[in-house]
Amino acid sequence: MKVPRAAFIFSEEIEKYRYPAESPFKTERAGRTKSILSSMGCYTGDRRSEVSPVAATGEELLLFHSQEYIDALKRVSNGEIGSQDLFLGLGSDDCPIFPDLYNYSALAAGGTIRGASLILNNEADIVFNPNGGFHHALRDRAGGFCYINDVALAGIVLSKAGKKVLCLDFDAHHGNGTQTAFYTSDRVFTLSFHESGETLYPWGGSETETGEGAGRGYNLNMPFPAETDDDIYFGAFENLVVPLLGAYNPDVIMVITGMDILSVDPLTHLKMTNNVIADILQRITRFEKPVLALGAGGYSPEDTARGWALCWTTLCGIPVEDDANIGLGGVFMGSTEWNAGLRDRHFYLLGENKNRIAAIVEKKIEFLRKAIFPVHGIG
Repeated sequence: MKVPRAAFIFSEEIEKYRYPAESPFKTERAGRTKSILSSMGCYTGDRRSEVSPVAATGEELLLFHSQEYIDALKRVSNGEIGSQDLFLGLGSDDCPIFPDLYNYSALAAGGTIRGASLILNNEADIVFNPNGGFHHALRDRAGGFCYINDVALAGIVLSKAGKKVLCLDFDAHHGNGTQTAFYTSDRVFTLSFHESGETLYPWGGSETETGEGAGRGYNLNMPFPAETDDDIYFGAFENLVVPLLGAYNPDVIMVITGMDILSVDPLTHLKMTNNVIADILQRITRFEKPVLALGAGGYSPEDTARGWALCWTTLCGIPVEDDANIGLGGVFMGSTEWNAGLRDRHFYLLGENKNRIAAIVEKKIEFLRKAIFPVHGIG
């Protein structure tokens, strides 16, 4: 397989922006990812490059968001705050108001849009924007640390260019904003693998939500019980996504790589390691489709950065887990907890709890195969 042309979306400008110190959302995860990759010699070179994001224009933002909402984001960023802004989700615990709010969000969204353009212009096969993946933002409301939905914007840009898009969301939280954007469309097929809404924000994403109108059968939610491990998660991917990916045959694959699926994440309840995302990405690259990968959640910054570094090396086809690279983790990367490269220790749930979760997931898979597969000609 030839070496892909890969673009890592990053700049010193976007690195300077921060959410308030007390917020669990740390924008510096992207810079840390770059640092890890650079220390390993895996960042640029051999058809890999850094590409600077350009802030999304007003016209681009209006592809999904309302003018009134965009005006509100600018206004509150300038310190003009009113009680009505709470109805837009602004000023809540998860969407605080701060001076960098609009500039960071527009630049992060612009990075994802630029990534889509690189693919459309045949300038890149793989694009990774770790400052992307804000899948909770609605047309006129913020939510879940998300102000501007770059996932929806990129999906619209790609589909308007005539591309069939498969959006795979592997964040622990349901991609509710993205689902809303494409729920009645068959041009962007949205698949969200997330912790069940019974135990995690945004408290939705049931398997019964399968799209409406032209979009019927083009929205798949796979909600997992708390404590789901790699084994169960990857099995669901093989049973659901792989057949649909082949049948739908997209022109572009968008992948949201939320590292809040990790067992160490302080805000979620899954029991996974970064190995499962690496294994999924390896499987996806075999389809030889352009991939636009985005960051999204992950509230253990060190583990998130290491996971994203693993995503980049996996997408680029860089073999970093051999004997020559063992030991690049640990102290070398600024952590004393693990010293065997980018991959986590393997962990698998055992016993009755594993059987209970597996049975729940198997039942949901069976429902989804019956509800969605026939739409795509899969028996």
